[in-house]
Amino acid sequence: MEKIRMLSTLGLMGAMRSLSSAFGAATGIHVDADFAPTLALLRRLRAGEAADLVILTREGLDEVIGEGRVIADSAADLARSYVGLAVRAGQPHPDISSEAALRKALLAARSVAYSRLGASGVYFAQLIVRMGIATEINAKATIVEQGFTAERLVSGEADLAVQQISELKQVGGIEVIGPVPHELQTPAVFSAGRMTDAKQAEAADRLLRYLASPEVMPVLRRSGLEP
Repeated sequence: MEKIRMLSTLGLMGAMRSLSSAFGAATGIHVDADFAPTLALLRRLRAGEAADLVILTREGLDEVIGEGRVIADSAADLARSYVGLAVRAGQPHPDISSEAALRKALLAARSVAYSRLGASGVYFAQLIVRMGIATEINAKATIVEQGFTAERLVSGEADLAVQQISELKQVGGIEVIGPVPHELQTPAVFSAGRMTDAKQAEAADRLLRYLASPEVMPVLRRSGLEP
């Protein structure tokens, strides 16, 4: 069986697991996928890790295209993702529908879990600075080095978890409250590209075409992404 290696940002993990197996069943090409936050993947690529295909934030992909690691013509935007908040299942859902309501909910939480390396964590760190509550939130924050912030809800370490909605949805025993108000966020765009030194270039191109096709849209939507 032909095999291609894909490095993907954590935000697409749910969708990519089912899409990779559907692609494998249809083509006989096995997708060996590894998931990590974009900043961690950029570090690994710069250290020389080999792959056929990468999925990163658009900014991250543009950086590796600029470095000559990814073929510019192969770049395809796959999905848009919004940052949201979650609580442990069964807990009340605070109002986060406006900036004032969100501020109140964040300040009222015993601890807020957010990630250090993911796009959502970088965004949230800037957001609380902009809202003027960074000192208060960081004094009680649960910072997750990498992985799913919502796991800290299940363990009882935090009352609120902040991450891409598609990542929050990967964790059982939690409930997504909804997105941060849209006027406060710029959605992350996740994009794919073929590595310049891909060993399985043809198979990687086939996977890219499939991931950018209309037939994958329902799977993306189910996992909390917008095609």
